[in-house]
Amino acid sequence: MLIESFQNDKVKYITKLLTDNRFRKKSGVFAVEGLQENERAQTFGFEPVEFFICENIFQKVFPKGKIHLVSEKVYEKIAYRGSSEGIIGIYKTKETDLFSFKPKADSTVIVVEGVEKPGNLGAILRSCEAFGIDGLIVSDGKTDFYNPNVIRSSVGCLFGMNVFQAANEETLEFLNKNGYEIYTTIMDESSKDLYTRNFRQKTAVIFGTEHSGLSEFWIGKGKNTLIPMAGSIDSLNLSNAVAITCYEALRQKRS
Repeated sequence: MLIESFQNDKVKYITKLLTDNRFRKKSGVFAVEGLQENERAQTFGFEPVEFFICENIFQKVFPKGKIHLVSEKVYEKIAYRGSSEGIIGIYKTKETDLFSFKPKADSTVIVVEGVEKPGNLGAILRSCEAFGIDGLIVSDGKTDFYNPNVIRSSVGCLFGMNVFQAANEETLEFLNKNGYEIYTTIMDESSKDLYTRNFRQKTAVIFGTEHSGLSEFWIGKGKNTLIPMAGSIDSLNLSNAVAITCYEALRQKRS
């Protein structure tokens, strides 16, 4: 049956799932829009519940599972991006436990403290995945990993990453327990340039928020590190700073 009414219960359900973080967490499911993103979710073992497909837009073989066909008007309403490939999948969320994570011998992890913008988190995930970072820890984070903006801006990279949420205290305990060298992005007279740090060992780089940097909790917990800059500006967008750091880690490991 083709769903054509905005008042259909399924349409109301998916709209709420896309816009209400609390409802998403309570339901234990989340929505994934777009062909590439749905393919990545399934490749990395996320369990699909159902799909909403607009036949006039979606030109691929239907995925296996429960399918709801929707009209173009309905799809335009429920599509978070306004226009995409005509498919939205609903998947079960996964619970992750930081202390069950088994890092590699040359593991590099990125820790972001208090990141609030979903788009920033998505961009950070994309850089971490692209440059082979072992894990991303959102310390004292306020962002829902399954927010549609996180999934969209990460281009589905969220699904293939080791991603964890933990308090600062838990994060520090995990890093110390697993023998990580900790680099804190605090600028003072003791700070050394990023490229002088050794990323061939277990390393963790801790980033704070753009407007206030790292909290006092991280002062004295690691070696202060900065990205060398030649211009008059003294800071970068958080996701850009993470991308540069991720690339430097990969460069050292390959050189």
